[in-house]
Amino acid sequence: MITLSKISKSFGSRVLFEDVTTTFNAGNRYALTGPNGAGKTTLLKIMMGNEEPTTGTVILPQHVGILRQNIEAYKDFQVVDVVIMGNQRLWKTLKERDALYEMEMTDEIGMKLGDLEGVIAEEDGYSAETNAEILLSGMGIPHEYIYQPMHAIPTDIQFRVLLCQALFGNPQALLLDEPTNHLDLESIGWLEKFLHQYKGTLIVISHDRHFLNSVTTHVADIDYETIIIYPGNYDDMVEAKTAVRDRADADAKSKEKKIAQLREFVAKFGAGTRASQVQSRQKQIERLQPQELKKSNIQRPYIRFIPHEKSPGKILLKVNNISKSYDDNHVIKSFSMELDRDDKIGVIGNNGRGKTTLLKMLAQVMKPDKGSVELGHQVLISYFPQNHADIIEKKGTTNAFDWLKERRPGIYDQDIRSVMGKLLFGGDDAFKQVASLSGGETARLIIAGMLLSDHNLLILDEPNGHLDLEAVSALAWGLKEYKGTVVVSSHDRDLISTVATKIIAFEEDGIHLFNGGLEEYLEIKNSRAAKD
Repeated sequence: MITLSKISKSFGSRVLFEDVTTTFNAGNRYALTGPNGAGKTTLLKIMMGNEEPTTGTVILPQHVGILRQNIEAYKDFQVVDVVIMGNQRLWKTLKERDALYEMEMTDEIGMKLGDLEGVIAEEDGYSAETNAEILLSGMGIPHEYIYQPMHAIPTDIQFRVLLCQALFGNPQALLLDEPTNHLDLESIGWLEKFLHQYKGTLIVISHDRHFLNSVTTHVADIDYETIIIYPGNYDDMVEAKTAVRDRADADAKSKEKKIAQLREFVAKFGAGTRASQVQSRQKQIERLQPQELKKSNIQRPYIRFIPHEKSPGKILLKVNNISKSYDDNHVIKSFSMELDRDDKIGVIGNNGRGKTTLLKMLAQVMKPDKGSVELGHQVLISYFPQNHADIIEKKGTTNAFDWLKERRPGIYDQDIRSVMGKLLFGGDDAFKQVASLSGGETARLIIAGMLLSDHNLLILDEPNGHLDLEAVSALAWGLKEYKGTVVVSSHDRDLISTVATKIIAFEEDGIHLFNGGLEEYLEIKNSRAAKD
């Protein structure tokens, strides 16, 4: 159980939440939601003890599993030891025991060792390495990494190790901030199953809608400067929240209509003989005056991609036997495919297998070592890179408005402002310096640039990485409704399921093309795995 008592947090005049008192109960799995900037990560940091609230206190159980991001602090430790550190009582006891065994044995040390061995037994320490290996295997971490130092393994794998650390030792509560960020679809599926069996208190932040819908039993939504608990998963919360707001708006409109009728009566008979009736209606007007509704912080961008009037030929791209290597790492070997007009292709697979490399070659920003990628007739590409710095330089004083203007010289200012408004850059936000934009704002700016460009082929590499749930939903809708061709890489199951009618899957034995959507692909793959 986790209890918040009178928690408030402000930055200057900006209030994130105020005087919040609530309890997160054991056995419940809570999604912590709200748009970028609402204060989700700030609240989680307050619970972790990494940030002080403006007011209030937090009561936590003794053993809390926390997903940490500071991989540098663990660079010289073995992977298995980093996982075991998730149970601090066990880890400290193991270190103390090992130090005592280096000393000359005495009766006092022998007694102390007996006590320490008792603590290790209580914490299931004699199975610690085995349990750590089970977690690491579930996260898709190769066995040969388990006894290597952290700095010797890939960065994305290091973050997976820290997730295993958070899950280790049967913690009474779990605080997870974006746990799926460095996971592929298989590892996300494993994590979902693990959390379904978890009996403690889970609080998780994620931009993966499918993951939240699969895992959570409740939603703690930061809005109206407070935290509102909704039963059910994310979709249930959106439905309930919309219904509450609609009722409030309808009630306010009804009161406004009634007030207008009463005022009309007062204006008509105010100077006449119906003084008592006029006075009665004036009192009614005072009672009916609606209280100002706090504004919800939910904002959904409007994303609608309109293809260029020039229609491409039937085949937009021909990929002819391409290969690409980085030193001895052969990420793509002799791959061929054709991209047809109106294809909607989802690209999936583990990190490091070559998804970004393939998309860069399709987008004409990288050349293959062997083979060719031929562009079809009148094909116009708009590309969203996984690394935003590939097209946005976070230096200098260029503002968002001017960056967009440079993307399409000669465009009218009002057209730029219109697109920026749709991507939630309203008012002075349009003139924020590009160097100061958050990850989510940078992603929305790139999408705004795509909306202003000429295209009939959209290629997007992990576009959802920094977007909040509402923005990801808007992007999925925009790509689904697009009357052109789409190639999109993502670990977000909801995004790929919504958009893709074909799948390019990077698997252990190579790259596979599947003519069907993600759910059908996963069903067939799971069926084959069950037979094996």
